[in-house]
Amino acid sequence: MGNLLLVLGVLFAALFIVVKLTERHAKPVDEQQQAKMSRIAMVSIMLLLVLGLIRYYTGA
Repeated sequence: MGNLLLVLGVLFAALFIVVKLTERHAKPVDEQQQAKMSRIAMVSIMLLLVLGLIRYYTGA
């Protein structure tokens, strides 16, 4: 139980640091670039889901 709380604490601290750094140094994204990134993300997610299903049904 102690190890779990330690890992969760470290993850929370790392996430907090990353969020604070990106809030300070992030540049705004225009709509065209955001749309492009959204399409890439959707294709990647669908590909991962399909690959996961294939892996599940083949037992690999």
